[in-house]
Amino acid sequence: MAALSDEDLVRAALAAAAEADPRDVPVGAVVFDASGRELARAANAREALGDPTAHAEVLALRRAAAVAGNGWRLEGATLAVTLEPCTMCAGALVLARVERVVFGAWEPKTGAVGSLWDVVRDRRLNHRPQVRGGILETECAATLDAFFHTQRP
Repeated sequence: MAALSDEDLVRAALAAAAEADPRDVPVGAVVFDASGRELARAANAREALGDPTAHAEVLALRRAAAVAGNGWRLEGATLAVTLEPCTMCAGALVLARVERVVFGAWEPKTGAVGSLWDVVRDRRLNHRPQVRGGILETECAATLDAFFHTQRP
C-alpha cells in the first residue's frame, strides 16, 4: 500500500465531516493503522446523540479500538481530524497511545494540541503523540465557516 500523505489523511477527515448530522458542527476524524489502512471514521454527533462526549475524535477512537482488536491501545495509529482537538480529545489521544495526530484548522478558543493548550506534549505524561497541524487549513476552516454562517447569519 502506498503511503498516504498528510493531505490525503485530512481529505479523508473532510469526507467524514461531510457526513455529520446537519445539527452538528461538521468535524470529521479518521484513524489509520501503521500501514495506512483506515480503521474507523466518524463525524461529530453531540446533537444527534445527545452526548457531550460524541466528538468525532472520541467516536473514531472507540470504533478503531474495536476494529484493531488490541484492546484500547492504538499504538502506531494516526488520527486525522479537520479541527484541532480539544482537551477531552487530546487526553483521549494520549490515553489511546495514538502515535500521530494530523489536523486541519487551528482552534484558538479550545485547541489543546498547540493553540490554547498543548496537552499532548506535556512532559509529565507517559505518551506524547507527534502533531502536525494546519494541513489543508483553508478547506477545513471553510467547512466550519459555512456551518456557522448558517447558524449565526
